[in-house]
Amino acid sequence: MNTLLLSICILCLVTTGLIFVLKKLKQPYLIAYIAAGILLGPYVLKVFTGIHEIEVIGEMGILLLMFFLGMEINIPNHHSLIVKPLVAQGIKILLSLGFAFLIGYFIGLDFRSTILIAILFTFNSTAVVSEFLKKHRTLHTAFGITLLNILIVQDLLLAPVLTLLKAWSGEQSDLRNLVLPVLFSMAVFLLFKKIRNVQEIRLPPLFRNIEDDHDLQVFTGLLICLGFGLLAELIGLSSALGSFIAGVMVGRLKLLNWLEHALIPFKVFFITLFFVSVGLRLDLEYIYEHYEIILLGTFFVLISNSLMSALVFRVLKYNWEESWYGGALLSQTGEFGILALSIAYKTEIIPYDLYKAGLCITCLSLLLSTVWISVCTKINSIN
Repeated sequence: MNTLLLSICILCLVTTGLIFVLKKLKQPYLIAYIAAGILLGPYVLKVFTGIHEIEVIGEMGILLLMFFLGMEINIPNHHSLIVKPLVAQGIKILLSLGFAFLIGYFIGLDFRSTILIAILFTFNSTAVVSEFLKKHRTLHTAFGITLLNILIVQDLLLAPVLTLLKAWSGEQSDLRNLVLPVLFSMAVFLLFKKIRNVQEIRLPPLFRNIEDDHDLQVFTGLLICLGFGLLAELIGLSSALGSFIAGVMVGRLKLLNWLEHALIPFKVFFITLFFVSVGLRLDLEYIYEHYEIILLGTFFVLISNSLMSALVFRVLKYNWEESWYGGALLSQTGEFGILALSIAYKTEIIPYDLYKAGLCITCLSLLLSTVWISVCTKINSIN
């Protein structure tokens, strides 16, 4: 029997059943994907044991998600929509450092472990936030653009974070690893400034024959999305940022208008696999043995991140309703936090227990943040 085919069929069956339940409860489907990963993972039904393979495939979902966001988003013209995300993320970094040192002081963590906790507070999940912005139809508002730009600023921060972790591990970083991300970011800024008022980018006549060739469009679009992601990763930035830039440019190519509809099934499938991989990572045995610290840490992350982010939005002069909503959206620790934890553990910067606890708290924060956002939204609507 083809075991891979059987495993995929079981995954589809379980995910479909969970989606039907969540549809009745009016909850986001992201919970179904993570729950399916938990049920089918190595600690329950053991249908999937090779977490790494699904994780790699699932990362393509993040690239496609950012690609679509780039196609949909309008580059902000207003000065405040560019400055506000930079100010917001700057304030959040300072608050994250404050919270991290407070935690480190009370539980006796060393300096490097404390900084890693601050890094976890700094990054949020683009997948979770963007799905809720679309669901509540706020993606194209000034508030939604500010939120999305904050996440893009976080993507840009990945390069210095990875450089710091490599330095701590003893790996030498040459000047190229420091200069290339800066040059690439400057080139992206100049590109966005040039095309922000351009409705359509015109291609040479040679490329215009792909307009009616859907097969060619699909593979051209995937090549652009994944190619820009690979380029950004080679430079030292996040691959998600590269695909977002590709999406911004493709969104202004009318020749590829059909592409958005063609790639939606790919995006849904790969995003599902990404969140399934999050569920697969949850070590239920470790959570059971250390449930007090894991649950306490998860709720502390959700509440403190919400409060920090809400405070940031108030400083930016948003009203309390928008501030609490933005705080709830930025309550979780994101996928880049998982990456930072993995690198820190593999390079022996942090011990095993801190790695496992951080991983469980990060995964649970992703799972529970969807419920947390829904609860906070309902409380806001009542008030």
